[in-house]
Amino acid sequence: MREPAFWHRPSSWTAFLLSPLAALYGAVAVRRMQRSGTDAGIPVICVGNYHVGGAGKTPTVLALAKLLRELDERPVVLSRGYGGRLAGPVKVDRDNHTATDVGDEPLMMAASLPVVVSRDRAAGIALVRAQNASVILMDDGFQNPSVTKDCCLIVIDGMRGVGNARVIPAGPLRAPLSPQLANTDALIVVGDGYAARTIEIEIESRGKPVLSAHLKPEQASLAALSGKRALAFAGIGDPARFFNTLRSSGVDVVRNTAFADHHAFTKDEIEQLVADAKRDGLTLVTTEKDLARLRGPDGMPAWAQAIVPFAVTMQFEQPDTLRRFVSDQLFKARERRLGK
Repeated sequence: MREPAFWHRPSSWTAFLLSPLAALYGAVAVRRMQRSGTDAGIPVICVGNYHVGGAGKTPTVLALAKLLRELDERPVVLSRGYGGRLAGPVKVDRDNHTATDVGDEPLMMAASLPVVVSRDRAAGIALVRAQNASVILMDDGFQNPSVTKDCCLIVIDGMRGVGNARVIPAGPLRAPLSPQLANTDALIVVGDGYAARTIEIEIESRGKPVLSAHLKPEQASLAALSGKRALAFAGIGDPARFFNTLRSSGVDVVRNTAFADHHAFTKDEIEQLVADAKRDGLTLVTTEKDLARLRGPDGMPAWAQAIVPFAVTMQFEQPDTLRRFVSDQLFKARERRLGK
């Protein structure tokens, strides 16, 4: 799905006309968020966002997994597996699953840590715990009440914020902002910009931490693109942010092509992009998430071998603050369960 342009305008007749539907959707979402969920028996850290589309959840999950391992924890990701055909519960196996089976993000994350896909998140708890997990990292699901969360970290883009701050379909919000803010334990602002400043102030006023982070390119990706002119393409929540990240990292992006989020690339589409790049002497580059959707049962097909993945990691400006926050949340979660 491509986000409508009016979602990011301060005022729009289209948004105004859709406001009755947005009010209905929002009321249903709020009632749903108030339901009680299943206690997983171990700490659950949820990484989500207030709106549809990308903001940096997957790199945040991977960064938290690394931090948790440094704290001697055994994190396992629990994901709905958006875009995959398997309802689960199933543990993602990169040797046997494709993005069509389990979704692009779970397949990508499974290269780094155990990932369980389950459309019914509560039903996936048993399989997660069978992986000897000490902590569940829930990828998305902030508005989903099926599993009780001990801690919710919300990721927001500093340049985009929450658009017009209206609820679907009048805007990008998955639920009214007020109850979402109330359930936020920490806010992670990715990148520069002031679009999220009002929300930052609100979260800080509630005594919750606001953390700044940036997407940092991996050196291997920069080396592969050094001195080359690039044709970039992406089918993610915010392709423009990816193209801007490339340019700000010193990559000479001559042309770029955007697709809808989770776009299912065809062989013909990729072969056309490869041909265009070859004709103009360009290097074809995309995100790791997009590349995950191109993997077949036997790995990367020959017609996609020319594509260079641009790998990034989430870098926090206050890593010690994040470390203390996560440690405190784990302690409180376990203390609560011992007190029951």
